[in-house]
Parts: sequence; structure tokens; C-alpha cells
Amino acid sequence: MGALRDEFAEAGARERRALVRELEAQGLLTDPAWRAAFAEVPRHLFVPYYYVSATGGYERLWAGDPEQERRDRWLRGAYDDTAIATRVRDGDLVSSASQPSLMALMLDALEVRAGNDVLEIGAGSGYHAALLCHRLGEEHVTTVDLDEEIAESARTHLAAAGYRPAVLAADGGRGCPEHAPYDRIVATCEVPAVPYPWLAQCRPGALVLAPLSTGLIRLRVRDAAHAEGRFLETSAYFVALRGVAAEAAMPVPRHGPAGDERFLFLWGLVAGSLDRREALSLWLREGRPERERFGVTVSGDRQWAWLDDPAGPYAWPLR
Repeated sequence: MGALRDEFAEAGARERRALVRELEAQGLLTDPAWRAAFAEVPRHLFVPYYYVSATGGYERLWAGDPEQERRDRWLRGAYDDTAIATRVRDGDLVSSASQPSLMALMLDALEVRAGNDVLEIGAGSGYHAALLCHRLGEEHVTTVDLDEEIAESARTHLAAAGYRPAVLAADGGRGCPEHAPYDRIVATCEVPAVPYPWLAQCRPGALVLAPLSTGLIRLRVRDAAHAEGRFLETSAYFVALRGVAAEAAMPVPRHGPAGDERFLFLWGLVAGSLDRREALSLWLREGRPERERFGVTVSGDRQWAWLDDPAGPYAWPLR
């Protein structure tokens, strides 16, 4: 990893500057601290190889390719504002590095403050954890992944970039009680509902940010049994959480009328409570509601998604 860092240092810095300019043009990185993190954390160290779609499957690009043109292509791709497939098994995507613009949006939505302790669910490549380390200090960051191989890889990448947060191979649905309590929990994998252990490991007033259906729910935690919040306006597609919290999950539908992703989001929330005709009727009747009109409430052993009002007429139990 040292040779990789040295060989691509100058070109990587140039690509990072271009990425930061692109994110700023999208109205992101308005916080100077996050701008500095994206400008200084070398993303290419976290994706020494990755996969791109190709006819019949995936093509592997890597830093050590003997052809200069392919090495250059790998480096440029490491800094594209796209999600990167980092681990594929038997033709299925297992792990990925999220799109940088989505990372920037999520990190901003966390509203971190100096001294906050953060738990990340889904270590992935380690890049997201590195950005948190840059902002908060490695002693305030814990990241977990169910897959031992992925956790070890993230640990290696983080060390190569100069960061040594706690990286554990563990079931993210159970949180990480060893390092609790937390001020922020952020998931980089899709959950079917809010795992109760997360709330129990939060300090009062903590924020939880997680992909649910095809959106991002941000919850304010009152105590171990209560949390509530709304979805952000952005769409978000992530690899699903694996482990105990995912065992009873129903698959999120991946199709909607005329390809409208807002209905896809609603359908992902209500499938199992409404049939498709009922869901479509509600969606049209309510004027094709945007994601930010929806929210989630956790109260005791119940949790439900809702439209406009937690106590209103439109509410559906989460899976």
C-alpha cells in the first residue's frame, strides 16, 4: 500500500481537487471541515481494485495493471462521482463504495460536532470512516461489518491512509455495545426497519441516519425506546444489511409505475401493508408525495412509517 500511495500521490491529489470542484458545483461541501476531508483523504487508497459493468458481468480495474492506460482509467474512476463496486461474489454485488456526492450529503446531515462519538454500520472500503476520522479524530469513530474479510480490508486501507479507528467484524444490526454510547449512528447499508439495539446504544439527543426503502431516514433519539424523524429529500440505493436484523425482511420492490422512483420509495415502505393498487391510489390521491413528507417513529416495541403526521391516517408498520 505504501508503493500505491507514493506512485499515485500527485495524480491522486489532482483528481481529488477535480472531485471537490464537482461536489461544490452541486452545492455540496459548504462546511469547510468536510471540504478539507474530501480534499485530503486519498480515495484511491481505499479502492486498489474495483469492478465496472461489462458485457456478461463485471470488469476488474486495479492499480497494479501492467498497462498504463488501464491504471490511468482505474485512478480516474476512483474519483468519479459514482458508486464503485468493490466486492463481487458469484456475480452478485456484496460491497461497494458509495457515490461521493451522496457521502457528502449524508455526512452533512449527521450534523457532527467536535467530540461526537460515531458508529458506522457497514465498513465497506473504509473511505467513509476515513472522512469521519479526518473530521472528528480516529478515537471517536467505530465501524463494523458483518464480513470479516471486508472489515480486515477496510482496516488495512484506513491504516495506509494514516487512520486507525476501531474496525470490528460484527453484526451491524446489533450495533457495537463495546464502544457505546454514541452521539451519531450512520448506516451505509439498507435496513428494513430501525434495529432496536442502535437506540439503546445512543446518548439522548443522538442522530441516526440510515437508508430505508430508497430513501434516507434521519431520526432524533429521545431514549432507548423512542426516536422519530423524517426522510431526507434525496434518493438512496444501498446494498442491504445482512445479519440478524435482516432475517425477517421482505425484499424491497424495485419497480414502480412509469419508472417513478417516488412511488418506488412509497412501495418499499408499505409493501406487506397495502397491495400495489392501494398504494398507487394513495400515492396519486396525495399528489405524488416527495420523500420528505414521510417519516418514521419508534415507540417502545412498535415502529411505523407515516405520511405527514406520525399520528395521522396514513401509517404502516415497518417490517
